[in-house]
Amino acid sequence: MQATQGRSAGLGLALVSAFAFGGSGVAAKPLIEAGLDPLHVVWLRVAGAALVMLPVAWRHRNLVRERPALLAGFGLFAVAGVQACYFAAISRIPVGVALLVEYLAPALVLGWVRFVQRRPVTRAAAVGVVLAVGGLACVVEVWAGLGFDAFGLLLALGAACCQVGYFVLSDHGGQGSGQGSQGSGQGSQGAGGPGAERAEPPHPVGVIAYGLLGGAVVLTVVARPWGMDWGVLGASAAMNGHPVPAWLLLGWIVLLATVLAYLTGVVSVRLLSPQVAGVVACLEAVIATVLAWVLLGEHLSAPQLVGGTVVLAGAFIAQSSAPRPPSGPVASGPGAPGLPDGECADGDVSTGAGGGFSGRPAAP
Repeated sequence: MQATQGRSAGLGLALVSAFAFGGSGVAAKPLIEAGLDPLHVVWLRVAGAALVMLPVAWRHRNLVRERPALLAGFGLFAVAGVQACYFAAISRIPVGVALLVEYLAPALVLGWVRFVQRRPVTRAAAVGVVLAVGGLACVVEVWAGLGFDAFGLLLALGAACCQVGYFVLSDHGGQGSGQGSQGSGQGSQGAGGPGAERAEPPHPVGVIAYGLLGGAVVLTVVARPWGMDWGVLGASAAMNGHPVPAWLLLGWIVLLATVLAYLTGVVSVRLLSPQVAGVVACLEAVIATVLAWVLLGEHLSAPQLVGGTVVLAGAFIAQSSAPRPPSGPVASGPGAPGLPDGECADGDVSTGAGGGFSGRPAAP
């Protein structure tokens, strides 16, 4: 009975997280169209969330000493890189298209595993890659000579590549982080003998908190917020022709699409299996597309909708079939975000999009 209630609660929280992550682009685009630079919107999101998460960062301050490379990679790639590319992309192309392009990340990770690391991949994973690429061809309407801004598509692809970069970094970090008494990720069965203890993995919420702090520092240098038109935040932004207070949209991005999204994701994956969490994570792109349709008036054609469904199916197959290190940097932890803002349900850093931070590491 308790297990059933736990799964129900986990599913509910995962849906909340998917809705929260999926709304980031919808809330950010009106601010960009009102006059804010995409980098400034990203900085406001990350810096605001970092301030809210400061107490969490203090609680897990030991991570700075124990896992500096992991925190730096999360801040640079999963937070700053993914979100800067994603927000810049949605200033030029529809929100749904940008997020669906990001869902190429699982396929790109498998390409890295197969052709760079020269590790075998399963037939199911290869099928997932083919589906994702084929579906993306429908989304961008290749038969029409790319119906969208080519640079915007390139920026969305850059967000996917940032997710791949973080996955590769965290994979290597997990392999050499001293888990067990040797660096091969084999736990206690290595050189230290059967009795060797595996190092305790870092808490994923702590990694998120420091990733946001690190991302805020990087984005402060890049975005130069002192040159931002702060007056925009005191005015209104147009959402499909309807004026909305800019400060309300900013609060949506910081509190709902970032802080709430991550925290509910962390709690939900403690209660769900990786397979269920993966399915729910794929809903983020659907939610973002529907919200953009309703709130921004961004309509996708029937072929694009079919292609988007195929992309999500391929991404899910590729992600669930991808080989993962036995003990990644966040593996077996107390819980990890389960969204496209990039972490998988069992705590391993995964190939999911987000979010990244859509997303997930850091869904957008």
